[in-house]
Amino acid sequence: MEISGIFWHKLPVFHWRHVVAVLFLLCLFSGHPAWAAQKTVLVLGDSLSAGYGLEKGTGWVDLLGKRLKKDYPEITIVNASISGDTSSGGRARLPALLKRYAPTVVVIELGANDGLRGFPVKSIYDNLLAMVEMVKKQKGTVLLLGMQIPPNYGQAYTRDFAGVYSALAKKGKVSLVPFFLKGVAERDDLFQSDNIHPVAEAQPVMLDNVWPFLEPLLK
Repeated sequence: MEISGIFWHKLPVFHWRHVVAVLFLLCLFSGHPAWAAQKTVLVLGDSLSAGYGLEKGTGWVDLLGKRLKKDYPEITIVNASISGDTSSGGRARLPALLKRYAPTVVVIELGANDGLRGFPVKSIYDNLLAMVEMVKKQKGTVLLLGMQIPPNYGQAYTRDFAGVYSALAKKGKVSLVPFFLKGVAERDDLFQSDNIHPVAEAQPVMLDNVWPFLEPLLK
């Protein structure tokens, strides 16, 4: 007992303070998983994701942000969508966005404007593939939103355009929403007067098309 008493007496006091501090921090962090590193979802799209013609806060990306805030508070969403943007525009903008936000997941919703303007299918494919490769090089994950267009340029072009997304998903080994406007494109009442941009009532449907493919990537 006497030897034990001498031993304890001679231990430096500050050592015990350090031990207590370490134990306190371990308990603190283990009891607060919400302190985990923040993650970012970047949406790179055109007017369909920019909320063209909609009141602020009613677009599908805004609705996604609200859902993430509730179910995944550690995840931040950045909407880098621009009305009228094309696949080449997205390709040019993406490097700076990756550098600035270092997103965990990038949702690519581009190509529709290319198709409506009759741009070469190969150029659309090449631009989208380049974006996928950029994200993967940064160790990020891609979710591609598939699109379809009216047969304005003939059945062959329409078919080839739609095939870009499935081919790209297979080539790049990325997740794909087969058709972003499923359940919307078939209903005239879900479009604004221009017959191109969906109304507010269509936005929850669009989000529901995306969510089953996006949520697994968040985990």
